[in-house]
Amino acid sequence: MASASRDLKETAQLSGDNGGEPTLHPDFTQLVQHALNTGVRVRIYPNLFRFRAEHWALFSDPHVRVATTYHSDDSAQHDKISGRLGSHEATRANIIEAVRRNIPVKVAIVDGGNGQRAEEARAEMVTLGVSGVSISRVRAVGNAATSRIPSTGELCGRCADGKAAILPDGRVAVCEIGRFLSVGDVRAGSLGKILASPQWDQLAASIPSPRGVAPCPPDCSPNDDSCQPSGNDTCNPAS
Repeated sequence: MASASRDLKETAQLSGDNGGEPTLHPDFTQLVQHALNTGVRVRIYPNLFRFRAEHWALFSDPHVRVATTYHSDDSAQHDKISGRLGSHEATRANIIEAVRRNIPVKVAIVDGGNGQRAEEARAEMVTLGVSGVSISRVRAVGNAATSRIPSTGELCGRCADGKAAILPDGRVAVCEIGRFLSVGDVRAGSLGKILASPQWDQLAASIPSPRGVAPCPPDCSPNDDSCQPSGNDTCNPAS
């Protein structure tokens, strides 16, 4: 998945959310290198569970940013949430390795409640030297949606405002989280025409505006850092 912004400060994003682990794609290295060679910044969302050692060189590139999720400081709870035995040990070890290599890594903790040790997980990450760590609640979108069509109120209100997400099938969505709001296909037409179309404007108008939060400058989260959980609440649901 890639995102594009109208201010042309483009960032290609490779995400495991709702679509599998990006580092397992057979052409992952080539895709990242192609984006870098064309002058596009790259943001990668691996689960840091299993990936090849050669990827450390990619992650170390100054134009690459890495973000991942961490569920709990308790290994059994973490593995249960991720659904992967041993994921706590592997993810934690690779986060430590990223810090050791001076690779800026952001860690998001999505708190599902029910006794999840989210605050303890955040404290652990800070102790390990992770500077960018945040907690957010589960959003009712994607696999967590409670209805067939998720509510636009789950979005932060800044989707389609200076950003868009190009989905794997070519559709253009308002953001990574708002995949259920899409129009057009970049395989059949230009991205510029899609973003300038009345259909795009209609999608943007259907999203509630954020409440009680000052507008973001162009390089502020979420514009510069996708809709991952944010420590300054800029990505909280608008409603």
